[in-house]
Amino acid sequence: MQKPAEVQAGPVAAEAPEGAEADPLCGLQEDKAGDDSAMTYCVAVRNDAGLVFLSDSRTNAGVDQINTFRKMHVYEVPGERVMVLLTAGNLAISQAVASGLKVQMQVHGEDPGQKSLANAPNMFSAAKLVGEAVRKVHARDAESLKAFGIEFNVSLIFGGQIGDEEPRLFNIYSAGNFIEATPETPYFQIGESKYGKPILDRVIGGQLSLDEVAKCCLISMDSTMKSNLSVGLPLDLLCYEKDALRVQRRTLIDGKDPYFASLRERWGEQLRKVFNELPAPGYWK
Repeated sequence: MQKPAEVQAGPVAAEAPEGAEADPLCGLQEDKAGDDSAMTYCVAVRNDAGLVFLSDSRTNAGVDQINTFRKMHVYEVPGERVMVLLTAGNLAISQAVASGLKVQMQVHGEDPGQKSLANAPNMFSAAKLVGEAVRKVHARDAESLKAFGIEFNVSLIFGGQIGDEEPRLFNIYSAGNFIEATPETPYFQIGESKYGKPILDRVIGGQLSLDEVAKCCLISMDSTMKSNLSVGLPLDLLCYEKDALRVQRRTLIDGKDPYFASLRERWGEQLRKVFNELPAPGYWK
């Protein structure tokens, strides 16, 4: 098996002290109260062309402390498998899960017998590993969090492709259980999802190109940013083309990005134009 590529992710867990046994799910021990569910929006779509993932990168540890953390984590063995994880909820919990999965892949490079995303036989098995990672963090931290009045809260979107299998997409919950996207329900949202849902319901379908799906997701993100100022730039966008088995199209969108700025402006203008063209209610004539 090819050696796993370096995993692309956000901030990672602190290393264990020298001589101490490393915990593959050691995680970060930062502000565990930092629940960013209402300050996060992530969306992913599966269709005939592949997968599209989009996430914002804003989080908070209080009203007056807003920080930027990337919520997209990529696990890749080029030519063999690509998997993407989007996270929302308690920041320390989600980082512990994402970093633990990364460590497992690194350990697998030294010990092929180690179960990890690098040797999962299919995406269903990989999703089970992510769920197990969530449950391990829960077993370690849930009681301590409860003692401080903090709920164990994490939501994940996980998708990708392994070998000849079709690309697959999963929504993984705090209990480690999950559901899979279907042709009838081809997308998942986590975090602040309500504002960006209508455009997805109206537009998303199996025959769209990846660029069209990405455009729809960006409009969905714009709607969310417009209605909830705590969701914000920069954005992580990844388009995975079916059977590529490597990441080829990933970009970070910041406030200076000309395409996203133009998209937001033109979408707002066209909405106002269509609104002005609609007839007034005729109920009282």
